[in-house]
Amino acid sequence: MVQSSKKIQGVPEPTIRRMPSYLAYAEGLLRKGQQFVSSTQIANYMNIDPTQVTKDLSYTAIVGKTRVGYEVKALVDVLSDFLGFTIMDNAFLVGAGSLGSALLHDSGLSHFGLNIVAAFDVNSSTIGKKINDIEVFHIDQFRDLSQEMNVIMGIITVPAENAQTVADLMVAWGIKAIWNFTPARIKVPEDIIVQNTTLYSNLAIIFNKLHSERKEAL
Repeated sequence: MVQSSKKIQGVPEPTIRRMPSYLAYAEGLLRKGQQFVSSTQIANYMNIDPTQVTKDLSYTAIVGKTRVGYEVKALVDVLSDFLGFTIMDNAFLVGAGSLGSALLHDSGLSHFGLNIVAAFDVNSSTIGKKINDIEVFHIDQFRDLSQEMNVIMGIITVPAENAQTVADLMVAWGIKAIWNFTPARIKVPEDIIVQNTTLYSNLAIIFNKLHSERKEAL
């Protein structure tokens, strides 16, 4: 059962972070032909309490059925729409090095509504080339192309020491949302959306837990 859509504003960030996992799980069940899924099943998959699943999904437009749970197809559709994955947003990527190239090769991003339409760099050996059919331009062309292609989202994969400079340029050239993959914490005006994704921080957490377990075992 699907009701009128609710806006994502005001939804706790931890809830939003869990929802893509709910979606991935539901998509897997859909491929297997399963028609319904309970909050308990989702909770077991996520290793969280079922009441948390119910609370999270209460922010969306889906309502479960007594004794059978949520319709899987409806859950997939509602979560995809709620998370904005059904709307394709174009983005520019700055920094076509190893990490940037990896993102450019990730064709699966389009499944989640992200379409990287161009990349930018200052390395003469990279400029002019195509990575996964996405052309790499000189950073000086960013402004004109962003206006021409009406792109308002930018991805930063440059060395950390250059992140703030790139962020400043993006803001000046009309970018409204930035996905920052560097360890640097960029400063932008309050009306600019920033999401930091630091691979090194996650690696540090893994190593910390791993090394702690090793010390306890000694």
